[in-house]
Amino acid sequence: MKFKVEISPDAMAELESAYQWLAERTPLHAPDWYNDALDAILSLGEFPERCPHDSRELGTRQLLFGNKHHTYRIIFRIVGETVRILHIRHAARDE
Repeated sequence: MKFKVEISPDAMAELESAYQWLAERTPLHAPDWYNDALDAILSLGEFPERCPHDSRELGTRQLLFGNKHHTYRIIFRIVGETVRILHIRHAARDE
């Protein structure tokens, strides 16, 4: 089953903020990171159930993206045939 992927305005703002932070520090790497993040998000259109439930927020799941020092939690909810991306947060954040 193919799912539609919707990115909420909040999640898009968080993605853009993470990109800006990275671009200030590693401008050559930032565009690749951004494109890879979007690819990871869009991959949820295929079998989003592969991702574990997020214990921090009831009814949500999370996809971890990135590397050891720059891991992000893509927090989403499956609603019918739609995957709704709710937030994109650095894994070190405690929320």
